[in-house]
Amino acid sequence: MALIQPTSTLSEIIAQEPSIIPVINRFGIFLGTGDSTIESICADKKLDTEFFVMILNTFTNEVYFPEKHLRSINPLVIVNYLRLTDCSYLKFQLPNIERHFASLLQHSGTANNLKLMRAFFDEVKEDVKAFIESDTNCWFTNIENGTPGISGYHTPDDGEAIEEKINDLRNMMIMHLQGDYDPNLCYAVIVAIIAFEKDFRQNNRIRNRILLPLYRESSNPKESM
Repeated sequence: MALIQPTSTLSEIIAQEPSIIPVINRFGIFLGTGDSTIESICADKKLDTEFFVMILNTFTNEVYFPEKHLRSINPLVIVNYLRLTDCSYLKFQLPNIERHFASLLQHSGTANNLKLMRAFFDEVKEDVKAFIESDTNCWFTNIENGTPGISGYHTPDDGEAIEEKINDLRNMMIMHLQGDYDPNLCYAVIVAIIAFEKDFRQNNRIRNRILLPLYRESSNPKESM
């Protein structure tokens, strides 16, 4: 997909890449954007157009990552976006997977291993919730208060471990699901998991390659000189 520009029409981008819908929702933008350009929508919403475009490009292009530009942005802007992302996970994306799983279990037979898959999802969910709790109670709060300290942040390994478990859940369903189940509802579960996996992975890139270095530099100013 070509890089998104401020002059791009947002509805056309959504049509090509629906996975950005949860992302734009975090900025207070919802469907029904008509033929408005990104820059006009951002102006109306009083959003930082450059940051918004960079986030969308990060999601739609795996090889795109404007590290130098993102590191020039106020860390509080990044923290605010990641807080909204955490909220989206807890209120929408994880519950969405749960609803699809519940419907799949309800409309499938009992001679299958779906309960095993659901149990593993519950384990992943608890890991994500603990990850977010650390954000809320420590890391993000310290940055917002201007007292980052020298600890309390996620290491890259923390997020990558969750990424691996989400990937394991997806592969478990694709490779090892057995027995009597509703294929259409199963597809809905897998699509929801894949969407969450991509979202979590892309936001982890922002955490590890942008916010974490900024946090460490502010915690150890002598090392950044």
